[in-house]
Amino acid sequence: MTTTRETHLTSTGRLTIVETVLAPPKSGQVLVRNHVMGIRAAMRLLLDGGAPGMPPYRIGHALWGPAVGEVIAGDLTRGTLVAHPFGWREHAIVDVERARVLPDWTDPVLALAQTELAHVALTVASLRPGETVVVSSAAGSIGSVAGTIAKLLGAGRVVGSASAKKLAWLTAEAGYDEAVDRRDPDFVGALRHAAPDGVDVFLDLTGGAQTQAVIEVANPGARIMAIGTLASREDVGLDLSTLIAKRITLRGFTARDHPAALQRAADEIHTWATAGRITVPHTMFHGLGQGETALTETLAGEHTGTVLVTM
Repeated sequence: MTTTRETHLTSTGRLTIVETVLAPPKSGQVLVRNHVMGIRAAMRLLLDGGAPGMPPYRIGHALWGPAVGEVIAGDLTRGTLVAHPFGWREHAIVDVERARVLPDWTDPVLALAQTELAHVALTVASLRPGETVVVSSAAGSIGSVAGTIAKLLGAGRVVGSASAKKLAWLTAEAGYDEAVDRRDPDFVGALRHAAPDGVDVFLDLTGGAQTQAVIEVANPGARIMAIGTLASREDVGLDLSTLIAKRITLRGFTARDHPAALQRAADEIHTWATAGRITVPHTMFHGLGQGETALTETLAGEHTGTVLVTM
């Protein structure tokens, strides 16, 4: 038996730390001692009732989210570093098929920053040398590394959208050539100015009005990778006639559908990180008890890059 602490959602909407006892892992499971967990803006959807493929947080139950930890018992070698979806707790019982084994050299910050997701999305989009890439929510966990990765993969121009207070940071620190205010009343015009040769690849982390704007500015044959739905509450229809006329591909995307590309991404990102060609902007909170503060500040848009909590 292992005594541990985990974070539960209360009926008032607050988070509380609960001490609990875990039974030993069964056959096909591992016991993981979590080291770091990632905080995501998408957790707002989980607090608000969930989304397809993303079960909501439930009152009286532990929260869940991305984490990296070390196997201490069960059906994988003790000491194995794994990524899994059971953060918000110091220890987790994880089915082996849900524990992604990481190389010994993996930096947990790189793993939780979703660098691999950005890389795979651009690979699946068949990014070609010299093309223009646009990334929405560009100051977040995925977007803050996607600009640099796009350039390393050959993009000619990379444009990011974010709130006005983060635009200067995107061009000074996150590798973007140009940044656009997501609330600009003439967002289409601003995007045309930032991407004068049109848009070839769009990493869509929001949906909503920004997707429609990209369709208007996109070049024939553009590829839209639909990754996130942060703007899912916006009642905005898409201009399917223009999408068809321009032969634009709109593709729902999850990295786990592309294991070979994930492995390539992990190897290339490690090489780039070792050579100092990519860094991960991040904010670190220390201790499970800081999780609620980290989440509250993330949802309020107070941080750029990846937000992490150590345990």
